[in-house]
Amino acid sequence: MSISINTIIKRVLSGTVDAFRIRKEKLEIPLGDMLLQEKIISLSQLQKALELQLWSNQKLGQIIVSQGYAKEEEILNAIKKNYGISVDSLENFKLLPKSLRGKIADLRMPIKMKLSIAIIFIIWFTILILSFVILARQKEQLYAQTVKLGKVSLAYFTNNAGIPILDDDILSLNMLIKEASAVEGLFYAVIIDNDKVIKAHTDISQIGKPLQKFNDDYKVTKEGDISYFTYKLADGENVLNISRPITFQHKNIGTVHVGISIDFIQHQIHKESIFILTLSILIVILGIAIAILLGFSFSRPISELVRATQEIGKGNFLYKINVARKDEFGDLALALTYMSKELWKKLITQQSFGRYVSPKILDLILSNPEVHWLKGTRLEATVLFADIRNFTSYSETREPESIVENLNEYFSIVTSHILENGGYVDKFIGDAVMGVFCIPVPQTDHAERAVRAAIAIQKDLRERAGGKNELLSRIGIGINSGVLVSGNLGSDTKMEYTVIGDNVNIASRLASLAGQGEIIISSQTFELTRDLISQKPLPPQRVKGKSEPIEIFQVLGMLE
Repeated sequence: MSISINTIIKRVLSGTVDAFRIRKEKLEIPLGDMLLQEKIISLSQLQKALELQLWSNQKLGQIIVSQGYAKEEEILNAIKKNYGISVDSLENFKLLPKSLRGKIADLRMPIKMKLSIAIIFIIWFTILILSFVILARQKEQLYAQTVKLGKVSLAYFTNNAGIPILDDDILSLNMLIKEASAVEGLFYAVIIDNDKVIKAHTDISQIGKPLQKFNDDYKVTKEGDISYFTYKLADGENVLNISRPITFQHKNIGTVHVGISIDFIQHQIHKESIFILTLSILIVILGIAIAILLGFSFSRPISELVRATQEIGKGNFLYKINVARKDEFGDLALALTYMSKELWKKLITQQSFGRYVSPKILDLILSNPEVHWLKGTRLEATVLFADIRNFTSYSETREPESIVENLNEYFSIVTSHILENGGYVDKFIGDAVMGVFCIPVPQTDHAERAVRAAIAIQKDLRERAGGKNELLSRIGIGINSGVLVSGNLGSDTKMEYTVIGDNVNIASRLASLAGQGEIIISSQTFELTRDLISQKPLPPQRVKGKSEPIEIFQVLGMLE
């Protein structure tokens, strides 16, 4: 079976067109939707990527890769599969230009332009309706006045033409016509007898001739014995013809026809239309000016609020919103200001509290801030005290600036290891640091965490002790475990989240018993960590607040 060359060409071209159409339809699918269909990214990831794209000049694919939502290779393979485009990197990838409809849909129209268009449309529509109604009424009124004028002329003729037409007094009849023809707007006046012969006419050449028939294309209106209609002359002029019979002793002896040109009505309407058009243009210009003023009145506060929202989104919670208005925009500005201040307070609280607890504990607290840990609770926990030996004598021979600098270094080391092991820094008491484990977030291995933190602290201090800071070699640590009471304590003006109880005091006493570089724990802590630590029992010691000596142990290290 043979196939012609033309058929082959048609099929190839048809296939090419179909392929181009399919490819074009595929390219009209946005990249984000395509990646969503391929299940390469999730909807939430796409939304976050689009939000980031608003504030950056990066392409969507690059943002998705930089955020770790997908690998560049996966996206490039999906592009090749769905769009039929092979590219070596996302930076070189670009979809076909959007269609005109798509470009129009993406156009951003400022609010002042929208207001201008809306006001112009309302003004034009209102003027159009009013013009139609007013001009139509004016046309009707002018036509009614024209008919009235014709009736007046008819009355004059019929009242004065009866006897002259009986006497066939052509002169008197034409004198009568001549007097009436001076009336403005009167096109013609004709008096005919019953035989329809013209006895008098404004055009004297028509006298004695039979009256020509009017065009049949008109509609006659009758009011009593008066008839009138509108017709068009050969030259195109529109004429209103009004007629009335001449009676004498209740007999018709003739007829009077009066013609009034009504083209002036159209001229008058045209003049009024031009006037209304000019007036409407002036009103539209005024409307545009008002719309622009209103647009700026709306767009400026909106732009300022958008900038404020962007600054707040970036974390600039102290951004000043310059919108001083006594309307809804002013209310929104006050609400945004209040929100930014509250966010700033929350950030400060989070940052401040984050210095005392680990980030993990902080997240747990902030995710559910109304739980019982703020209101006071009793829980078994472990308390760590780190104290400097002979700090008083040290501070007497040093400059205050040097003392503060060395203390801050010491506090930073102790705090970092407490937080790394899941505790929180309750307070600084002079030269002592108090750390708590298992509060506010419960921990089954709180004693082990405290011991590990203490060992890490002493190890770090020993490694840094050779420098200028002599305090780092003078630290003693005491640890005790037991039941504590935690919660917010204080007054309405000053609150502090802390722990209280006898076991806190014991930890403080153990810290005072520990020598430089030593870690002393109580028997309660020892019982919880006996299988984990290398320790050395020490003689029982009497501490303030206890009538009986307490058992203590020195921690030497963690067991392998």
